[in-house]
Amino acid sequence: QVQLVESGGGLVPPGESLNVSCAASGSIYSIASMGWYRQGPGKERELVARITNGGVSSLADSVKGRFTISIDNTKNTVNLTMNSLKPEDTAVYYCHALSVVTRHMDHFYEIWGQGSLVAVSP
Repeated sequence: QVQLVESGGGLVPPGESLNVSCAASGSIYSIASMGWYRQGPGKERELVARITNGGVSSLADSVKGRFTISIDNTKNTVNLTMNSLKPEDTAVYYCHALSVVTRHMDHFYEIWGQGSLVAVSP
């Protein structure tokens, strides 16, 4: 069984920084890419950032220059560093893994984390 376990998040005032991390647990052989989605109040879920196991990353325009995504393939973890946070960044942030293969050769097209709340407010 493969699971994504998130940590981090919380409540910060505007302009501050936060990190959210996600670790994939289980007997994992490979993960093609990992990323973060978010869903704000009354909004649809949107892609924030994604990074491949080769280190190629992409960021939503709304977070470019403020957010950074990194991956550690040896630990199957992905980290999102969020700087200069704005109230509009308030959302539940979901970790996402794409194309996960286990050591038993089970293939999962995608796996989602449980969500981590990031709230930006004075």
